[in-house]
Amino acid sequence: MKKTILSFLLVFTTITTFAQDLRGTWSGDLHVGPTTLPLVLHVNTDDKGVATCTMDSPAQGAKDIPTKVDFISNDSLAVSVTMIGASYKGRLHGAELKGTFMQNGMQLPLTLKREANAVKRPQTPQPPYPYTTEEVTFTNEKDHATLAGTIIYPANYDKKKTPVVLMVTGSGLQNRDEEVFEHKPFLVIADYLARHGIATLRYDDRGTGASVGGELKNATTQDFCRDAEAGIMYLRNTKKFSRVGVLGHSEGANIAFMLGSMRGVDFVISMAGVGVKGDEALTAQANRIMQLSGMSTVMTVEQYRQQPAVAENPWVRWFIDYDPRPDIVCTQCPVFAINGNKDVQVLSDPNLKGISKALAKNKINLTKEYPSLNHLFQHCTTGLPNEYFTIEETISPEVLQDIAEWINQVKTRRVRR
Repeated sequence: MKKTILSFLLVFTTITTFAQDLRGTWSGDLHVGPTTLPLVLHVNTDDKGVATCTMDSPAQGAKDIPTKVDFISNDSLAVSVTMIGASYKGRLHGAELKGTFMQNGMQLPLTLKREANAVKRPQTPQPPYPYTTEEVTFTNEKDHATLAGTIIYPANYDKKKTPVVLMVTGSGLQNRDEEVFEHKPFLVIADYLARHGIATLRYDDRGTGASVGGELKNATTQDFCRDAEAGIMYLRNTKKFSRVGVLGHSEGANIAFMLGSMRGVDFVISMAGVGVKGDEALTAQANRIMQLSGMSTVMTVEQYRQQPAVAENPWVRWFIDYDPRPDIVCTQCPVFAINGNKDVQVLSDPNLKGISKALAKNKINLTKEYPSLNHLFQHCTTGLPNEYFTIEETISPEVLQDIAEWINQVKTRRVRR
């Protein structure tokens, strides 16, 4: 599922001479109705003494946005981006830049403070690590895509006993850590699994990071599935692992079931996978986000399908017609499917129920809904995407523990319910 966020275009750009007093990093919160959008402004100078500026919108995953400096002095700053009708003007008051952000006739107060506090992500692993890593590449020859990734071998690695998990990201091009809002959930999961005797391979999506090649503009879930299938084949051909499984998040979870239906993997872990037809899932997502944002509009499936943006997006055009249930039904290897009950992007009800029903004939499956967790499996308040950045937790420790325990138990077919 797309890692969509509430899109409010906030961009700045650069020029003019530099005012020494304003050099540095400035940050503040822009309040747009019920939504709070942190902004970070980096003011500097180039080698010719000309003022430069870039902007980050952390809640939208945007960094180093080029900015136009319209005016700068010892105590004042004005920046703008005319193509979206946005601008900011502020004056120094003590240690704060107090001013107004304007866009399309809307004016909002915005106070920026010097030197923002570092974003806290306490679960991000830090060296030294009690395991070894290997940088690898594998190729999806049909799509001419070469995927680059990292294998982590646990300290007690034994090719006859150690299982390995291929990790597949959600939709939208992401790096091997599935990095979003300065969270690195796949790195956190891989680190935890390694500390519990499980190897992993996580890779950059095609055209992202160190991965090269492959169609991007018109790529659909089927194309990304072939990339993941190439990863599974690579792991099997190494003959270094006892079992080869797949863990997918969001769209990646549906890719995991596609691989499961091909009998290509030994086990499947679905994190926030879709369990109903694509148009139903996306319509439910839109309605829940609108509801929690204070809007009374209720969209029908047909209305969703008729949106111009749907027709213009090849990924969405394919996904709205995709029904994952046949792939889930055909997945007969062990399955662990999970969701958070505050997920507003892939709603637990009906998606997890759809997965559970489709797994009825699967001899080893476990589905679990976690209270108070969102789409990223963080403990949250509303589940809305605008919380992702503000939450320090990257992923619930309970989810990490359950995944590791399930993988280590399922090999002996002892699955706790």
